[in-house]
Amino acid sequence: MTKGKYYITTPIYYPSAKLHIGNTYTTVAADALARFKRLTGHDVMLLTGTDEHGQKLQRLAEAQGLKPIEYIDPIVEDIKQLWETMDISYDKFIRTTEDYHVEAVKKIFKKFYDNGDIYKSTYEGWYCTPCESFWTETQLVDGKCPDCGRAVEKDSEEAYFFKMSKYAPALIEYIESHPEFIQPESRKNEMMNNFLLPGLQDLCVSRTSFDWGIPVDFDEKHVIYVWIDALANYITALGYPDENAELYKKYWPANVHLVGKDILRFHTIYWPIMLMALGVPLPKQVFGHGWLLVDGGKMSKSKGNVVDPVELVALFGTDPVRYYLLREIPFGQDGLFNNEIFIKKINADLANDLGNLLSRTVTMIEKYFDGVIPATTAKEEVDYDLIRVAQETPVSVEKLMDELKIPDALEQIWVLIGRANKYIDETMPWVLAKDEAKKDRLGTVLYNLVESLRIVSVCVSSFLPSTSEKINSQIGLQETSWDSIVTFGGTKAGSKVVKGEIIFPRIDFDAKIDELNRIREEKLKAVQQSKMTPLKPEITIDDFSKIDLRIVKVLECEAIKGSNKLLKIKADLGGETRQIVSGISKFYKPEELVGKKVILVANLKEVKLKGELSQGMILAACTDDDSALELPQIQGDIPTGSIVR
Repeated sequence: MTKGKYYITTPIYYPSAKLHIGNTYTTVAADALARFKRLTGHDVMLLTGTDEHGQKLQRLAEAQGLKPIEYIDPIVEDIKQLWETMDISYDKFIRTTEDYHVEAVKKIFKKFYDNGDIYKSTYEGWYCTPCESFWTETQLVDGKCPDCGRAVEKDSEEAYFFKMSKYAPALIEYIESHPEFIQPESRKNEMMNNFLLPGLQDLCVSRTSFDWGIPVDFDEKHVIYVWIDALANYITALGYPDENAELYKKYWPANVHLVGKDILRFHTIYWPIMLMALGVPLPKQVFGHGWLLVDGGKMSKSKGNVVDPVELVALFGTDPVRYYLLREIPFGQDGLFNNEIFIKKINADLANDLGNLLSRTVTMIEKYFDGVIPATTAKEEVDYDLIRVAQETPVSVEKLMDELKIPDALEQIWVLIGRANKYIDETMPWVLAKDEAKKDRLGTVLYNLVESLRIVSVCVSSFLPSTSEKINSQIGLQETSWDSIVTFGGTKAGSKVVKGEIIFPRIDFDAKIDELNRIREEKLKAVQQSKMTPLKPEITIDDFSKIDLRIVKVLECEAIKGSNKLLKIKADLGGETRQIVSGISKFYKPEELVGKKVILVANLKEVKLKGELSQGMILAACTDDDSALELPQIQGDIPTGSIVR
């Protein structure tokens, strides 16, 4: 008998690049939760998919001479293949380019308009294309997107706006009266204090500067803002706006949206307000987990620290990767992915603890009882303690999973694994085997061990599905329902064990770390090569000798009025004073340069910049995207005017 429905969603992923281990984390967590709810008798729907519209995707496609859908299709297939590799048991995969979703979003937008919730005006402000986010001047951080830290673009265009402010009081009241709605608690406080309580601004919900999106059917020069489009997937996938659709009636409202903290604002402010405007019940919970960090920071291609889950699976297998993500990352907080810790956890928890428990138990049953699981007889005190832990484990795991405490649930399973290993040391079956009079006692010990493994296997099946199957095949387990592990004693005496391969071979730590470091270095080198600006045409020494490089000392420096990047510098060129205009104010304050010795291209033809004479150019080293810049500075007593050769 079903315990009721359970609808869980992951974010739909933006197919602009290959997914890394951080993206994978959300979906693995959602899968573990979905599998567990199915195991414990719930009717589950797990939804994932891809968010396929927006300016960023259109630009990426155009850069490759492709139509957006031609660019997107192969990436979507890669994502589906990744979910297969990671053993994700989703029930539905939605693409926002699918016809049914497109038509549903058009109807939703029209309903907003008919209800008076959107109006036409002009958008003037800043837009982050990578995040597909609008920002005001005051929300920018150092002039950049507060979410991703990348450059934003000044934008002005006709647009429709959603009256977010109309629904803000109702949303604030709802959040305050439903403390479980935004979890963990810190995320709720962040959304309230940073966005809702200071006053919610109306949201720009259409664009006219590009056309890769769902058109507004009553004003087709507009396309619907990508986040309105994307968020609606949670109900369009169920058949909405047909409120009588079978899936919609069955599964909405969602039990939980699992999302990363970087998109929490969209899911806890924009999305519930959209639902309020539609008259649709809000989801029961939005859970915002943290980031998966590498070397203390977010994963970045430019740093060469992106962890590819496909590579990890190829090297270590799917379940070890799933185990690390689910056990080591504090759910709701930022977590660390570290190769050294990863391998140590595999060796300690999977190889030493679980793998050895299975191998030793099956080996002893084969050796002492010809592979036949013995019957249990009279129990001793040490048996009862193991049985107690085994019986408490399913109860604790179910309670923790209901609270979304995934790492804690796994920890509880490992308590039983640890207790069973200790039980072997306490009972010493190899000693019992030497005394024929203790054959029954030996049988009881081995029965208790295989029974503990049965309970472990069922409990762990939601987290490590392949591992569970391997355990089952070795101990001959057929009945794998949750109800079957409520009591201790479900293993059938007389059934056979079949020793298989070691489920978690111990990893050579040093050799594997060397291999992972080599892979990382190759990645970083490839990134650097792909980003490096191509070299200019070859020149001769005679060409180079025409450039006159001299050491100058900065005497005065000030910003040029009307410019946000130019500095006016007066410099000593060996007794001659030169004025140079340099576009470096983004990286240096005027007072920081006074007294510094730098290198000047002294024979560059004079020009006027912003009405100021520039007599040369100061040499600088900068990144290709102009995100960082350094002035080579001369230390020591080399006099000004000296030639740089």
